[in-house]
Amino acid sequence: MGTIAAAKAAVAAAVFQSPCSPAPAVSFAARSVRSGRRRGAVSLSVSGVRTHVAAVEQAVVQDAIAQSEAPVVVVTGASRGIGKAIALAFGKAGCKVLVNYARSSTDAEEVCKEIEGFGGQAITFRGDVSNEADVDSMIKAAVDTWGTIDVLVNNAGITRDTLLLRMKKSQWQDVVDLNLTGVFLCTQAATKVMMKKKKGRVINIASVVGLTGNLGQVNYAAAKAAVIGLTKTTAREFASRNITVNAVAPGFISSDMTSQLGEEIEKKNLITIPLGRYGEPEEVADLVEFLALSPGGSYITGQVVRT
Repeated sequence: MGTIAAAKAAVAAAVFQSPCSPAPAVSFAARSVRSGRRRGAVSLSVSGVRTHVAAVEQAVVQDAIAQSEAPVVVVTGASRGIGKAIALAFGKAGCKVLVNYARSSTDAEEVCKEIEGFGGQAITFRGDVSNEADVDSMIKAAVDTWGTIDVLVNNAGITRDTLLLRMKKSQWQDVVDLNLTGVFLCTQAATKVMMKKKKGRVINIASVVGLTGNLGQVNYAAAKAAVIGLTKTTAREFASRNITVNAVAPGFISSDMTSQLGEEIEKKNLITIPLGRYGEPEEVADLVEFLALSPGGSYITGQVVRT
């Protein structure tokens, strides 16, 4: 109410603090006419002030309601690439976003600043999603800050590419732990919050590789295929609680990784893409935003959308 009171005071000051010059000597009749006019003008001014204050008050209240009702979104791996684009899309939609990252606090803080610049709210959280304690702390941070969680986007992932016969167990395990176990842990922790209010949306970032396979990525392909299976199963488990779970399976998306493939490999990749170009992170983000926030996404669950 302090904001409303300040607005009232500002409006009143703007109207009533205008300087008035002394009136010259005039006849009593003229003074009476002018006095009447002044009273009418003041009456109109007061009426205008009241109307304006009411409009300001309504705008302040509506803004407060909008802020309190803004969806709370947790995005893992959100400091760069597709995760960053997703976090910014939610920021543009006015959401409250937890920006999870593993290493670069500078990048994560920059994402937060951009979200706030769009009118959203944001906090950063450094944590390893394959570590159960880190995941529990991350979910707690979101709930402690904003009271709930409405949307979870499981985006964090890594690659350790090599042919199966050359792959070390640690390379296999690192990818499976982060890309699959991380999705399991985050989904388990976030849906406990969502189930209490019988509402929520989970979007898992899988990969076309999880559907088609890819040379030198047996660990990554296996983990992403498992994420698709996890998505379909959890969608069935949580449907009765009004929680939807879907997966987005990007193909070749412009990123630091694709920029290092080289011209020859890029040409081969583009031949396999009907549109003849790589996708952009923002295009993936738009799809995720639709599944997470749009009323049109409320009856979509257990699906894998390729992009």
